[in-house]
Amino acid sequence: MSAKSALITGITGQDGSYLAELLLTKGYTVYGIQRRTSTITTERIDHMLEPGTIETFYADLADANSLVALLTRLKPDEVYNLGSMSHVRVSFEVPEYTAQVTGVGPLRILEALRMLGMTGTKFYQASSSEMWGLSPAPQSEDTPMLPVSPYGCAKLFAYHITRSYRFGYGMFACNGILHNHESPRRGITFVTQKIVHGACKIKLGLEREIRLGNLDALRDWGYAGDYVRAIFLIMQYHKPDDFIVATSEQHTVRDFAEKVFKRLALNLYEHLVADDRYRRPNEVPSLMGDFTKVRTVLGWEPEVGYDQLIDMMLEAAMVKEKAKWVTSPGYHLKA
Repeated sequence: MSAKSALITGITGQDGSYLAELLLTKGYTVYGIQRRTSTITTERIDHMLEPGTIETFYADLADANSLVALLTRLKPDEVYNLGSMSHVRVSFEVPEYTAQVTGVGPLRILEALRMLGMTGTKFYQASSSEMWGLSPAPQSEDTPMLPVSPYGCAKLFAYHITRSYRFGYGMFACNGILHNHESPRRGITFVTQKIVHGACKIKLGLEREIRLGNLDALRDWGYAGDYVRAIFLIMQYHKPDDFIVATSEQHTVRDFAEKVFKRLALNLYEHLVADDRYRRPNEVPSLMGDFTKVRTVLGWEPEVGYDQLIDMMLEAAMVKEKAKWVTSPGYHLKA
């Protein structure tokens, strides 16, 4: 029996890299889509690319022809759509682009699969807790979705179009509604990594302050490595369905920042500068997912707790910042 094959969009990102690693342990042939950029973006997957363990191809969620050509060539058994314009704050600056990539991108894949007669290929859509918007926590699969950002609205379109192709064409098309999930591989512009790396720089004497926006937003943070386990289980279930993946614990950005600084024997408020540039035009006040369904149906539970996650991220960030300090002569505290 030949190995299953999977195509991952967004393979160079946090979730894509963890998912590629997981699928390889399951014996999959793993392909990935990456966008052409002038800078190298494969840091998270280089350890798999260099020995030829996975293979990547240039394509774009905004380019239907590139997707059709790649699906025709590879004919994967499973498609995991993890790619998107994923920064909520930035989506207010580029709303049309966000809609095209994050919203219409999944439609392009689904329609390509339908037109090519590949309706037996399983499809996973990475949906987001940002779709809940103003609906109060805790959120379950039955909670009304009231998004307030271009990103959340685009994700909501993708969520419903995935369900539409499932019901209309009998496709195995499913959604994982993932609440915030972090790791040492999280992008540096996201608030958790900004806090962790900022604190490490201050501890090393490389910076004096950290600038943050809304400290009172409540979020449900989990570990990305745990969440890709849930993604895999969702795709292996005997029928397509939609599942929330979360921890059912809630913390403020303020609490996260205080814990990070305290672990480094620093006082957050001696270095904190409030900066409205990092506030969103529309804020989502409170997110916390009820993961009862994924626990009872698929047997998934998070393994890495909140405090362990902070320690993991801090350890990795300190190693990186120390390495920059040693290898870069110009990397020093500004006067």
